[in-house]
Amino acid sequence: MMFNYPNGKKYTATSPLPQQLGRPRRTVESYGNRGMTLEDDLNETNLYYLSRGIAVIHKKPVPIQIVQVDYPKRSAAVIKEAYFKQASTTDYNGVYKGRYIDFEAKETQNTSSFPLKNFHDHQIHHMEAVLKQGGIAFVILRFSSTDEYFLLDAGPLLKFWERMELGGRKSITKNEILETGIPIPFGFQPRIDYLKTVDELYDLSE
Repeated sequence: MMFNYPNGKKYTATSPLPQQLGRPRRTVESYGNRGMTLEDDLNETNLYYLSRGIAVIHKKPVPIQIVQVDYPKRSAAVIKEAYFKQASTTDYNGVYKGRYIDFEAKETQNTSSFPLKNFHDHQIHHMEAVLKQGGIAFVILRFSSTDEYFLLDAGPLLKFWERMELGGRKSITKNEILETGIPIPFGFQPRIDYLKTVDELYDLSE
């Protein structure tokens, strides 16, 4: 299936599409080797928060314009071509303890750094705008090869982005993430309890 941006530029996927149409779900083999994506884990975590009245946080839908659909069978339709109606901002937003929360989720196979190419200009500008309005903005980073999760506030991320734009390195080193971010432990229910880290980082503990 082919997707294009509103300006006609072809979309190159760096992560699963929001709708993940036809994406086979990987099998969970064990607690240590879960086989789930970061998005899967966050979606389950957010359902846990919602069902227990902890927070209301959802993945943002990305509107698309379907251009071409094939019907190989009467009971099945295959989308062959579609366009994003507008550039997406961040992955998730919602409300927690009366505060607006907005965040992006990214993962990488790299072990020593996190490439900034995983982010887009409009996402960075969006998080900057959220901060200016007094909201909470951050990114959840996953090093998939080592199954490590970190919460990085948008403030340091903006500085790393500015460094790149000024000709500096095009990634955030693992040491920089350890210094400016906070590790998120993996659990069972919820799978990624990132709101405990939000409490710690933004002093929201009661």
